[in-house]
Amino acid sequence: MHNKSLTELSIALRQRQISSVELTSLFLDRITRYGAPLNCFITVTPEMALNQAREADKRLQAGDAGPLTGIPLAHKDIFCTKGVKTSSGSKMLDNFIAPYDATVVEKSQAAFMVMLGKANMDEFAMGSSNETSYYGPVKNPWDLQAVPGGSSGGSAAAVAARLTPIATGTDTGGSIRQPAALCNLTGLKPTYGLVSRYGMIAFASSLDQGGPIGHSAEDVAHLLNIIAGFDPRDSTSIDRPKEDYTLQLNQDITGLKIGLPTEYFGEGLDAEVGKVLEQALKELEKAGASLHDIHLPHTPLAVPVYYIIAPAECSSNLSRFDGVRFGHRCENPKDMIDLFKRSRGEGFGAEVKRRIMIGTYALSAGYYDAYYLKAQQIRRLITQDFKQAFHQVDVIMGPTSPTPAFNLGEKTDDPLKMYLSDIYTLSVNLAGLPGLSIPAGFVKQRPVGLQLIGNYFSEAKLLNVAHQFQQRTVWHSAIPKAYQ
Repeated sequence: MHNKSLTELSIALRQRQISSVELTSLFLDRITRYGAPLNCFITVTPEMALNQAREADKRLQAGDAGPLTGIPLAHKDIFCTKGVKTSSGSKMLDNFIAPYDATVVEKSQAAFMVMLGKANMDEFAMGSSNETSYYGPVKNPWDLQAVPGGSSGGSAAAVAARLTPIATGTDTGGSIRQPAALCNLTGLKPTYGLVSRYGMIAFASSLDQGGPIGHSAEDVAHLLNIIAGFDPRDSTSIDRPKEDYTLQLNQDITGLKIGLPTEYFGEGLDAEVGKVLEQALKELEKAGASLHDIHLPHTPLAVPVYYIIAPAECSSNLSRFDGVRFGHRCENPKDMIDLFKRSRGEGFGAEVKRRIMIGTYALSAGYYDAYYLKAQQIRRLITQDFKQAFHQVDVIMGPTSPTPAFNLGEKTDDPLKMYLSDIYTLSVNLAGLPGLSIPAGFVKQRPVGLQLIGNYFSEAKLLNVAHQFQQRTVWHSAIPKAYQ
């Protein structure tokens, strides 16, 4: 059962081949067996999960069930869950029990899905390798010496090892797509505003977006149906008609125009990764799509722009963690200044401190115009590059990551080298576009992801293209040997 798709699990539950309690117990047993070595969960919630599964079974028995009723999932530990620790991977929130549910959690519960637990992550979603977590690094199920990608590495590792059928993640600069690529999964970063950010602990508010991580485009489409939609509690949520993202999956892609940015296939891309992508694109050509060279000239500026805007926003968002209202508080402070200094000094890790300092500097008097304002102006140019490209093509494709998964500790001493891991994903967040990473093959037994980028609210089209690719290939169904 742990290798079945969401559609297959849904059919099995409805036909009473298995109960939700039995299915939930199966995955809880796998978490007990494999979870600790992978370090992919911060909190496991067996009692809550089994209670939710019993309620789901009642719904299934009464014939009052939705498509995902009774199916387990894991939430990234950045989504508030009422009565459960929500740490955001930080010592600062190690003692924080959320008093309410995030909208994403609320929606999954309303669909009577079953929460297995909270997945490990880079601290406050700041990282590309899941090595900055207060709870230690997550391991990649394909190679325990390799990183799973970040910041949603716990979610990705848990899905890849079949410890959960599907999971939620968040993507600020590639944090769903990059771990999906490094763990051989399908991960979607939706259009900014499509999925509510209410109850999602903020990193960079104009960039953060929640989304699903699963085995296939079909699985991802099913969960997106649940978590997408307008939320009046989130001022950035888009009020638009709901879609069924599974309806277009089987449409023919003959005549589809695929744009290949020359900036994505030049210097910096691993040669072996390039060969894998070349073969993947040939499969899409066989399916009737055509390939077209395009230009996104401001792509090289995405890294410096992102690392001005994101730290600036994080320095503002994280100012609330001061040791007074909630979160970590130092012992025996001498005065208020000592309380602030020591609580934040003890509670935040090195990467978070680095970004807070960069952001505070960029927003300070005398530097705001030179750094933050200029970065926002270039952000507009990056957005215009995409708008012009979509006048020529239907979707844009390229690598998700310049290399396969690198080894644990390989880049921790060189932040700039680490930041370049997200060179192909950052622009999508800066422009607010949807992006999807799908399995495309392997290099030295480590997975490679193909990134699909669409125009605003074109998630259904991206999932359609991905599904058609996955109907013709087997990469997405590959399973790490140790977890079969």
